[in-house]
Amino acid sequence: MDYSANVTYLFLEGHVELEKFRVAYFLIVLMVYILIICCNSIVISVIYLDKHLHEPMYIFIAALLCNSLFGTTALYPKLLSDLLCERPYISFGACTFQAFFIYTYGMAEFTLLSAMAYDRYVSICKPLQYPTLIKMSTVKKLLFFSWFLPSCENGTLVILTYRLQLCKFKLNRIYCNNYSIVKLGCGDIFVNNIYGLFVLTVAVFPPLIFIIYSYVRILDVCLKNSKDFRRKALQTCFPHLIIFISFTVTSCFEVINSRLEGGVSHIFSMIMSVENLVIPPLINPVIYGLKLQEILNRIKRIWTTKTHIFSK
Repeated sequence: MDYSANVTYLFLEGHVELEKFRVAYFLIVLMVYILIICCNSIVISVIYLDKHLHEPMYIFIAALLCNSLFGTTALYPKLLSDLLCERPYISFGACTFQAFFIYTYGMAEFTLLSAMAYDRYVSICKPLQYPTLIKMSTVKKLLFFSWFLPSCENGTLVILTYRLQLCKFKLNRIYCNNYSIVKLGCGDIFVNNIYGLFVLTVAVFPPLIFIIYSYVRILDVCLKNSKDFRRKALQTCFPHLIIFISFTVTSCFEVINSRLEGGVSHIFSMIMSVENLVIPPLINPVIYGLKLQEILNRIKRIWTTKTHIFSK
């Protein structure tokens, strides 16, 4: 066990397992990051440029994709630089801030998904009330609180973590996780643990319960209507449902694995720990770009126009 007084830098020990194939991992991570930036930026740009897409559902989609860019930017640049270093270190302050941004991304994702579920619920179950319930002012408030509340909760988490005196400097991960940092502390970490569990409970369970409730109501309405109605409802809900399930499963694994280390192999643990910053940001633009006809048609029109211009 390594001890050091006044630890100011942490060693990301998880990278030790990646040393043999460091160049290959670097190229894979770089390719994934470029794909995430390009795919998300294309769909965001299409929604921003096309005034016909300035509707609540598409604005929520653009916000979700912006959140993906926010979360991955907190991870990938540092991860890429670490894969080129023999000794990947990070300052204590930078580590706590990386954890802050990644946690804010995760919590905002749940909040945005619940806002999108509310939009789908009103659209399908209360279509006549949709214009009054989902106004642009309502959308702006939902988006504001989707990032404001996680930022406040995680800001407090960072302050509580940063006040700790660390006795150990080896972080058995490839990026900074708040709970893993707290375990390096040599003082009383009871408050950190209690507040961490509180934030986790508030961030995950209310959105989770609300989304499940929304889909139960949507399913109930669909069963009472025609096949054509069910088909249209499925088309609008299916992308959201896939993203919700994917993000929930990967996030739950990361939370459980970070608190119950040792249950799975180290390599598998590292892969799964970054899944919620790889799979959702990659599949979100693909699913929404290909599944939602309006966005797909707009992308096709832009592509056709550009191709026609360059062919002249």
